[in-house]
Amino acid sequence: MAAKLIILVWGFYFFVDPFLCQSQELYFNGFQHSSNNISLNGAAEIQSSGILRLTNETFRILGHAFYPSPIRLKNSTTGKSLSFSTNFAFAIVPEFWKLGGHGFAFAMAPSKELPGALPSQYLGLLNASDNGNFTDHVIAVEFDTVRDFELDDINDNHVGIDLNSLISNASVPAGYFTDGNSTLHNLSLKSGRTILAWIDYDSVNNELNVTLSPSSTKPRKSTLSFNVDLSPYLDEFMYVGFSASTGLLASSHYLMGWSFKVGGEALSLDLSSLPSLPVPKKTNLSILGLSMAAIFVLIFAVSISAYAIWQWKNRNVIEPWELDIGPRRFPYGDLTKATKGFRDKDLLGFGGSGRVYKGFLPKSDTPVAIKRISNESKQGLREFMSEIESIGRLHHRNLVQLLGWCRRQNDLLLVYDFMPNGSLDKYLFDEPKKMILSWAQRFNIIKGVASGLLYLHEEWEQTVIHRDIKAANVLLDADFNGRLGDFGLAKLLKHGSNPSTTRVVGTMGYLAPELTKTGKPTTSADVFAFGALLLEVACGRRPIEPKAMPEDLILVDLVWDRWREGAILDVMDRKLMGEYDEMAAVAVLKLGLMCSADDPLARPTMRQVVRYLQGEMDLPEMLIPPGGYNVKKGGSGGEAGGEFKDDVHSYQSSHFEKASTGSTIADIEAGLSSSIYIR
Repeated sequence: MAAKLIILVWGFYFFVDPFLCQSQELYFNGFQHSSNNISLNGAAEIQSSGILRLTNETFRILGHAFYPSPIRLKNSTTGKSLSFSTNFAFAIVPEFWKLGGHGFAFAMAPSKELPGALPSQYLGLLNASDNGNFTDHVIAVEFDTVRDFELDDINDNHVGIDLNSLISNASVPAGYFTDGNSTLHNLSLKSGRTILAWIDYDSVNNELNVTLSPSSTKPRKSTLSFNVDLSPYLDEFMYVGFSASTGLLASSHYLMGWSFKVGGEALSLDLSSLPSLPVPKKTNLSILGLSMAAIFVLIFAVSISAYAIWQWKNRNVIEPWELDIGPRRFPYGDLTKATKGFRDKDLLGFGGSGRVYKGFLPKSDTPVAIKRISNESKQGLREFMSEIESIGRLHHRNLVQLLGWCRRQNDLLLVYDFMPNGSLDKYLFDEPKKMILSWAQRFNIIKGVASGLLYLHEEWEQTVIHRDIKAANVLLDADFNGRLGDFGLAKLLKHGSNPSTTRVVGTMGYLAPELTKTGKPTTSADVFAFGALLLEVACGRRPIEPKAMPEDLILVDLVWDRWREGAILDVMDRKLMGEYDEMAAVAVLKLGLMCSADDPLARPTMRQVVRYLQGEMDLPEMLIPPGGYNVKKGGSGGEAGGEFKDDVHSYQSSHFEKASTGSTIADIEAGLSSSIYIR
C-alpha cells in the first residue's frame, strides 16, 4: 500500500508539473556536443574546437546562447526567488587592441530570443524603448568594454548588475582580489586572455556576488557584491544564458565552458579540458622556400585584382546595419581626396575634439564639412559614436545634417552639410567688418534655432538634450538660415523619463545654475542656454565678457539692470546703428530674460518659445526677479518697479504663462519681410 502511495504521489507531481523532473543543473566543459542543449541566435556559433563564439568582428551584430528550456527560479507557493550559482570561462578578443566593442552579459530572461533587442550599448538584451521597464524581467551581469555616458557607465572596463535596465544598479571596475590582500587588482576584460567568472545569489540573505579571476582559483572576496531581493524581477520560469553585441567597434566574445545550478554551488569547470582560444596561424617561410615566392606574387596580384573588381561592383552597396543608423559610410580615400589630404588651407576651424575641413566629394563635387576627430581627444570616440548612432537619424531644416562617416583604425571622420556662411559667432563678435547681420536676419536665425530645438525636445522619437547651445554652434547656410550643429555632447532620453546624474558639460555663460547642483541635463537647461543665445544675438556680445567693467561682466545682469532702469534698448548691438524695430527688440530681450530664469520651472518650454516667436502667444507684461516685485515694461520710457538684488546673476520669471494684453511679436514684426518667418 505504501509503495502504491509513493508511486501515486510521484505520478501526481509528474503530471501536474513535468518541469520538476527536469534537471536544475547545467554543465558544459566545452560545447563540442552541445548543439541540442544550447539555443543559438544571431551571430552565435559553436566552432569545431568546441568553443562558443557569441559575436565575430562584424559591426553592430548580436549573439545569444541560452539553455533551450526554462528553469524554475522562483518558488511558486511563496513567490520567493531561489538561490543559484554559475561559473564560466570567457575571453574577449577585440578587433583593434584596447578598443573593445561592445561587451557581453550573463542573463536571465523570459525569452531566449529577446525580440526587439539591439546591439551596441544594449548588449543584445534590450532597446531604447524598453530599457528600464519593470515589465522586462531581464536580469543581467554585464561585462562591458565600452564606456557609454548615456547609460552612466563608470569606465570602459567594468562589471555591472542590471535589473530591467542597462543602467547598472551596481558596477565596479573589472578586477579581482587575492586572498589576504584588500587591493583590487585590475583585470582587462578585452585582453584576449581567458578569465573565470563566478556569479552566486543567496536568496536567504538577498545577496548577489560577482567574482572574477585570471586563474582557476576562486578568490574568497567577490569583485562586486549587491544586496537585492530578485523576487520582484524574476518570473517563475526563466531562460538562462548569454548575450553579446558589437557596435562601431567589434570584438569576438568567446565562452569556453559554463556551469549552472539552482539551490547549490555549481560544479567547477575542468580547465585542463576546456577548448583553447583560436590563435592566428603563422606561416613558416623557411619551409615554404624561395620556390614559393613566384606563386605568392601571382596570388597577391590576383587577389588585388579581384578585390579591386569587388570594390568597384560594391562601391555603392550599403550594409544592412547602416540602414538603421541613417548616415552612410564614406570610403577613406574619397574623404582624403575631398580635402586634398586634409591640407591646412581648407581648415574651417578646430576645437577640443578635432578639426573641421572643407571638401568636395569626388564625382558629385558636393561641398561638405569634414570633422576629423583628434586622437588626443578623450571624448573623441564617444562623440563619434554618439553622433552616428543616434543624432545621425535626426532630420530637420534647422539642424546641420550628418551625411556620413568614416573610420579607419583610429582615424574617425564625420561628414556634414557644408554651411557656406560659417558660424553665427563670427558675425556677432569676431568679424564685424565682414558683414553686419540685419535685424531681420537675426530674428530669422533665432526662430530657426528655436524650431530646431523644439524638434529635439518634443517632436523626435526620443528627447534630445543638446547641452551645448551657443552662437559658435549655430551655423548659417547660403540664405543665412540658422542651423544648430555639434551634437557631440547631446544626451538622449525617452519622452517623459527622468534624466540621471552625469558630469556637467557645456560652455560657461550658457550653463543653467541647477546643473552644478544636480548634474542632471534637462530640456530646461537647454532653454537657459537658448536664453543666453537670444541675448547675445540682440546685444552683439558674449554672455560673459571678461574685458568689460565688473558691473557689465555678465550679460543677463546687464540686461536686467537696463530693464529695471527703463533703458533696455541701451543694450542693443550698436553695430545695428539703430536699424531695428524697437518693440521687436524689447520682446526678444524680454524672452531672453524669461529663458534665463534661475528656477527651471519658471522658464518657458521650447514649444512656448516658438509660439511666442511665431506670434501665437502674447508675452507677459510682468517679470519677477527673485526677491523682487513685478517689473513692468522695460522699454524706453518705462519705469522700474520694485526692489532688486544687484548681486544676483540671473533672475527668475514665473509669469510666462499668464494672460497678457501686450502686443505679439507677429504684430511687432509686421513691417519686416515675410521671408523671416518660419511657418
